[in-house]
This record gives sequence, structure tokens and C-alpha cells, in this order.
Amino acid sequence: MTKALTGVRILDFTHVQSGPTCTQLLAWFGADVIKVERPGVGDITRGQLQDIPKVDSLYFTMLNHNKRSITLDTKNPKGKEVLTELIKKCDVLVENFGPGVLDRMGFPWEKITAINPRMIVASIKGFGPGPYEDCKVYENVAQCTGGAASTTGFPDDVPLVTGAQIGDSGTGLHLALGIVTALYHRTKTGKGQRVTAAMQDGVLNLCRVKLRDQQRLAHGPLTEYSQYGEGIPFGDAVPRAGNDSGGGQPGRILKCKGWETDPNAYIYFITQAPVWEKICDVIGEPGWKTHPDYAKPAARLPRLNEIFGRIEQWTMTKTKFEAMDILNEFDIPCGPILSMKEIAEDQSLRATGTVVEVDHPTRGKYLSIGNPIKLSDSPSDVQRSPLLGEHTDEVLRDVLGFSDHQVAEIHSSGALSPPQKQAAE
Repeated sequence: MTKALTGVRILDFTHVQSGPTCTQLLAWFGADVIKVERPGVGDITRGQLQDIPKVDSLYFTMLNHNKRSITLDTKNPKGKEVLTELIKKCDVLVENFGPGVLDRMGFPWEKITAINPRMIVASIKGFGPGPYEDCKVYENVAQCTGGAASTTGFPDDVPLVTGAQIGDSGTGLHLALGIVTALYHRTKTGKGQRVTAAMQDGVLNLCRVKLRDQQRLAHGPLTEYSQYGEGIPFGDAVPRAGNDSGGGQPGRILKCKGWETDPNAYIYFITQAPVWEKICDVIGEPGWKTHPDYAKPAARLPRLNEIFGRIEQWTMTKTKFEAMDILNEFDIPCGPILSMKEIAEDQSLRATGTVVEVDHPTRGKYLSIGNPIKLSDSPSDVQRSPLLGEHTDEVLRDVLGFSDHQVAEIHSSGALSPPQKQAAE
């Protein structure tokens, strides 16, 4: 079986998280991703949050699998020549530089498309056109400006960002779809195009249910929110709703057996209307099935604190896994709060390739995330991240067709090596 993107060549000018997330996904699907890095330095995350001295950090290795690394000084005239040749040979250029960096390098869109009319140039930006388009954006900034933080947390406390990297990785996933779409479009037109994903836009797309609620709010209170049942008035914007379900069915995170010592001994529980009678039987309240205060969803809304308090009395007698087994038997929606330790040790995730063990030449073995998207006829695997500049000569020879003499000439120009420090006087 052939990998889905075999034959597609990506020129990867991305760094840190958002761009590398995108290009790694394309590499998992078989694209030849050539990561261009600064000589002697490379992607800044190689040295960030290092747990082993002088070894590429997990931050870098877990975002750059299946890629080839070359070093190139794009300010060097010979480096610019090499970059021009790479643009001719590649299908997609991906970058997440700050605003205007690609232009200042001397490679604006107009020049790139003149060099290779089939080239797709894909960019991650913080904001789209507007008052903030020239501003730099990082993960938590994107979460704040995309609507996530204002709607996360509890109503009587400060806004919160989520631990999921919806700004960086989320936007990278959006860009990957845009690239594949542009590649498909090129099969019909023969032309490349620009693809842009703004981090604010990506976060907002993932917060669409909150924009839904903002419009509903104009027609009355949001009755599925806990504060409605508590008699707390709504303002003019969607409030933070704690652990309420966003799907219209009341849901809460409840304590399970062992919560006093285990910070993750909790389960998410949804009082879905179709299984209400089963919930009543499980928790030992059969009378609630017909009682006028509990039988119908509308009657239950002002009593949610009482209802979830009673359900929690039951969940506290079970471990989260015991509770899940019982509830799943009756199709009652629930989910244990899994710690990263539990996820790392989950053998079912290993079996599906969602969590993989990778062997690195300097780091040794480590766990990483595998491809979350599975195709039945197109295999996907996870190969270790490249060492800095590991494939420079290989790319010059095999991709650009340079001779040994030409490769030596480029090396001597300093285009592939870190600048020499001046000797102290």
C-alpha cells in the first residue's frame, strides 16, 4: 500500500508548534517534508524545555517526525540560489513566520509564483486582515482572542485557557486541510495558490457552539447552563459555564471513589433525557422517573445541583472505571478523567498507533503521539525527528541534482554553516 501523499514535496519553513503540527501531519501521510533550519541553531524548540542536556527536546522531537532537515542561510547569496532551486522542485511552501518575514527574505508571493506557478504557499498568521493583522500571536493569545478563554472557567472566576493547544496545533490542522484542498484543486487547474490560516479564526471555528449560544442569548436565558437553574441572571455575552455540557444536555464532572488523594478520580456525567429513567434506576432513585419535579427535562433544570449531588453520592462509591463500566452497560453517556500518565500507559492507544514509542539516536526511546487520522488503504507510520542539518547533502544531491563539486562549493560559501565568531582581540 502506498502512503496517501507520496510524491508531494513540502518545503517546510515552520518552527515552534503551529506550522510543524501541519507539516508533520503531511509527513505522516507520506509527503517528503524538507525542514529548512538556520545553520547552527535550527528550530528554536530544539533547545527549549530540554530534559536531557545537549539533546533535542521532546518539544521538537514530538512535532517533527518523518521530516528531513537541511540547514540554509537564506541571507547568503548562495543560500538564496539554493532556495530558488528548492522552490522549483517543491509543491508546497509552508511558513509561520511573523508578519512580512518572507517578503524581507526576498521571496514574496509574486516572486515564488514566478519561479514555480504550481507552488502552493501556505501560511499561519495570528490574525486575518484587520486592525491586528501585523501582531504576533502565541497559543494563549489565540485562545483569548478567538473566544475560548472568555467562555472557559466558572462564572464567578477569571477566564481560563485550556490545556489543549487549540491555537497552535488546532490552526496547524486547519492549514493541513487547506493545503490538501489546494493540491486537489491544482490537479484541475495546474496552478498553485496561497493558503492562509489565522490562529484567531481557527480558535473561533473550534468555539462555534459558543457563537451559537451568543445568538440564542438574544432570545432569552440559556436554560441548559447551570446558572439558569441557580437563578443567576445572564448578561449580554455568553458566560463561563464551568463543566456544563455544550450540547444542550446537562453535564458535570463528579467525584469518584478515591478523589481525596487522586486528583483525577472524577468522571464526566451527562443526564441525557433518553436515558433518564436508566439513570434513576442506577443511582437508586426509581421514584424520580414519574415524580413531577424530576420526570421531564424542563422540571429538572432548576434542580440540577440537587440531581447531580445525588448522582455524585453514587459515583463516589465507585472508581471512575467501575462507574464507566456500569453506565456504559445502559448507554448512559460518561467518560473518566484520564491523566496523562494513564493515557501514556493505555495499551489500546498503543495498539492503534495513537501513542507510539520512538527511538532517537541521542535521546533514546520516548513516547509520542501518532497519526490521529487512520486511512484504511494508506498506511501511516512515525519515524524519528531529524538531527539538525542531517539531510542537507542528501537533499542537495537527490532533490536538486547537484554534483559533489557543487555541494562542496555551497559548503565553502558558508550558506550551510553557522557564521564564524570573530576571535577576541
